[in-house]
Amino acid sequence: MNDCKIVGIETNDIRFPTSENLDGSDAMNPNPDYSAAYVILKTDHSDGLEGHGLTFTIGRGNELCVQAIKSLSYLLIGKNMSSFTQNFGKFWSMITGDSQLRWLGPEKGVIHLATGALVNAVWDLYAKMEKKPLWQLIYDMSPKTLVDCIDFTYITDAISKQEALEILEKKQEGKVNRKKYLFKNGYPAYTTSAGWLGYSDEKIRGLCREAKAEGFTHIKIKVGSNLQDDMRRSKVIREEIGNDIKLMMDANQKWDVEEAIENMRHLAQFQPWWIEEPTSPDDILGHAKIAEAVKPIHVATGEHCQNRVMFKQLMQANAMGICQIDSCRVAGVNEILAILLMAEKFGIPVCPHAGGVGLCEHVQHLSIIDYLCISGSMEDRIIEYVNHLHEHFVDPVVLKNGNYFPPSNPGYSIQIKKESLKYYDFNTGKAWKNKKSRVK
Repeated sequence: MNDCKIVGIETNDIRFPTSENLDGSDAMNPNPDYSAAYVILKTDHSDGLEGHGLTFTIGRGNELCVQAIKSLSYLLIGKNMSSFTQNFGKFWSMITGDSQLRWLGPEKGVIHLATGALVNAVWDLYAKMEKKPLWQLIYDMSPKTLVDCIDFTYITDAISKQEALEILEKKQEGKVNRKKYLFKNGYPAYTTSAGWLGYSDEKIRGLCREAKAEGFTHIKIKVGSNLQDDMRRSKVIREEIGNDIKLMMDANQKWDVEEAIENMRHLAQFQPWWIEEPTSPDDILGHAKIAEAVKPIHVATGEHCQNRVMFKQLMQANAMGICQIDSCRVAGVNEILAILLMAEKFGIPVCPHAGGVGLCEHVQHLSIIDYLCISGSMEDRIIEYVNHLHEHFVDPVVLKNGNYFPPSNPGYSIQIKKESLKYYDFNTGKAWKNKKSRVK
């Protein structure tokens, strides 16, 4: 690897006015504007390479993440990439361990979101320097190198470094064949785009038909606003997709614990595979109680789980049946690797959350890494897909017949086109020129 120095960091407050068509609408977030606190690592690399990263928000408050990125930037500026890549676990501990900024967390909230954007940008830059897509970069690592990327602080009671190493070593067998299978068949996806809460019944019907025609075998519906509406919309979807296609439900944290149990008693007739975020994402015992009560329906959660410690406790408490990592909620690739390894030890399938700008581009790499290096399985594993905003990316996802196909360009697939960065900049872009008064 040719080394380079990070000489500057550029930040952008990027927002897309998706609320105009109620794209992304759910029980807790009825009018989201999909947004990205976007970061570009500037380097002195001879090829002018840059590292791109983002953290996802839904509008107001995006500027706080941008400012948090700026507050953390001193930890990277002036440093050589080799000082990070020689010990990626130490790098992650450094960027999450600022003695003053930690007081605002630790490892949660706006600071952790900003850390995720920076960590992902560093991995993007590293993969570009190695001329590999991120998944390939990690696939090519030895188990020892890969496990050294992880900070095991606070999770050794769930998984030790030695246990993680043994998992990775065991999964070396069959890696080549799994890679061949992936390139031939892709990685299965499910669509949420048919079931946004603000859509009319007729629009839902049309989108379900489109999803079936496009080869999707799993569809997710948003629930949580009103039980009778939820039942009516579930009936509409089941009429369109029949019983051969799996249906998932997402309450987006709307219900109290007993309310979730009662509502799922009524919604169970529509045979959902899982109920996602049925209550507060911080309520581990509440999730455990719901999970026990709604069996055989699974509880899926993790989209708003703020760090590996929370994931650990959800797994230890039998509170999740489906682990939903989010590429930007926790602090980047290093922490995701820890969560994937814990999920494998606990035997919990990982089905990433990707309902946001750039998240599909990110999580395809993470599921591929899970399949090739950690779990070795696609059983009960599937990646969320939404059909919004991919046109703004230099290396957008490739979806065929309801399956993701591996990206081949170097990096983490997260670079937004320059013209889109300019047009959708919340402070200066033309997209927001006449809309500021409505948003603020």
